[in-house]
Order: sequence, then C-alpha cells, then structure tokens
Amino acid sequence: MLKNTFCHVAGIGAKTEQYLWKQGILAWDDVVRQPAESWRQKNQPLFRKRIEESMARLEKHDARYFSGCLSSSQHWRLFREFRHSVAYLDIETTGCAGGEDVITTIAMYDGSSVSWFIRGDNLEKFKTAASDFKLLVTYNGRCFDIPFLRKSLHMRLDQAHIDLRFVLAKLGFRGGLKGCEKQLGIHREELDGLDGYAAVLLWNEFKMHRNWGALETLLAYNVLDAVNLERLMVTAYNLHVEKTPFAETHHMILPQPVKNPFTPHQPTVEKIRRIMGFHQTGERFY
Repeated sequence: MLKNTFCHVAGIGAKTEQYLWKQGILAWDDVVRQPAESWRQKNQPLFRKRIEESMARLEKHDARYFSGCLSSSQHWRLFREFRHSVAYLDIETTGCAGGEDVITTIAMYDGSSVSWFIRGDNLEKFKTAASDFKLLVTYNGRCFDIPFLRKSLHMRLDQAHIDLRFVLAKLGFRGGLKGCEKQLGIHREELDGLDGYAAVLLWNEFKMHRNWGALETLLAYNVLDAVNLERLMVTAYNLHVEKTPFAETHHMILPQPVKNPFTPHQPTVEKIRRIMGFHQTGERFY
C-alpha cells in the first residue's frame, strides 16, 4: 500500500489522494511516468521530486522516513512493505501507585518466533534483540510501552512504529486492547478476563510467594498480548485497504494462531480472579 500512497507528501491530503487514484494515478510509478506538463507537475513542481525521494527511501528500507511523514492513524500503510522486519511488542509493569513503576516482563514476536525478557533475569538483553527490527507494532505503545522502555532501559528505540490504538480507532474500534480483540473475534480462553491489573497481581504473587505458576501465567498473558497484535494488525490493514481501490490486490491472509510457549497455571488464575473480584465488589477475599 505504501507505493500507492500520496498523502505522505506535504500538500497532499486524503481528498487529493483519492482524486489521483480516480485519475488513474494509482502508484508512484504512474507519477514518474507522467509528462512534465501534467496538471500535478504544473501545480506542484516538487511533487515528482518527493515521489522520487520516496522511491529511493523505500529502496533503502527507510521505514522511519515514512513514519515521520504520515499521521499515526495512517501508519498502517507501512505494514505490507516492512512486515519482513517487524516486532510486535508488549510490556508489563509493577503498576506501583505513588511509587516507582518498573518493567516486569517484555514479550516480543517477530511473526515466526517469540522472545521474552524477565526482570532480574534477561531484561537487559531486550535492547540488543529489539535493535534488529525496522518496524515496531504495539497497542498504546506511543503513550506507554515505548516511552517506558526508553526511560527504563536507556535506549533510543526510534524505529518506525505502528500504534494500533490509533489505527483501530480510525476504524471505530476502541476500548483498549482486550476490548478491540473481542470486537474483532479474538478470544483468550483460559486467560479471558485477566487484564493489566491481573498482570501486576501475578508478578506480586511470584515475587512474594515464589509462585512459579504465577510467573508462567504472567508470561503466557504477556506473550498473548504480543502475538495477538499480528492478527489485529492484519485485520486493521485489510479493513483500511477495503476503503481504497486496492482491496482485491492488497488483501492479506490472516495469520494462523501462534502456539504460546507458556501455559497458564489454572489454580493461580482462579486465585487472581478472586482477588480481582474482591477489589471490584468490595467483598471479603479468602
């Protein structure tokens, strides 16, 4: 879709882009082949130069260039061209109210394999692992995950970034990651009903009681957050593409479910659910 994009050029908005498509100017190649006396060349002499620059930037796999030229709700256009170098990221934290909030675990999925990083074990290795990717995909990472990672691990993490919160909101899907998943038919089965607060409780359960089942469950939850981003990303991409002339040619196949390397510990899951219920209802917890 990136090669069919014109709204990343200054002065070209959504209406002008749609006008170009209707005039048969469907891709960058069409602009380059146009004669100099065309209406677009006469009205905006820099337009052709910007398209030529775009072609050169894509040839160099410069995802950051396009990320900087597009609004956050339009970053989905990067996905197809840079899917070969994407990392789906999600972090969990201690969620300390009034105290120091620190990262507990990080899950990363590259479309084929899952990596995980644990505080007190291998958390620092995330810096090297993440540097290999040109494109990051998160949900609400622009406001939370990415700034948190930069501050906590003292890293730049300045790759191109698709935040699905904004991409999905443009399609009318809101309500957080779990809410968007449900609206799009993604179910969490054993981990259904657990949220960010549950992740905090699971870490506390692990640290206070050395409950390894809690850590296993936390990692299963964190990994699920990361791998589900791929399905959300492809779904969002297809829904956006359906609004363009390229629905048939650019449609992407939904990925197969990913096997989670971690298995939720059901006794611990039930315990966490009871604690969550206690806090929600005010009932006494035993």
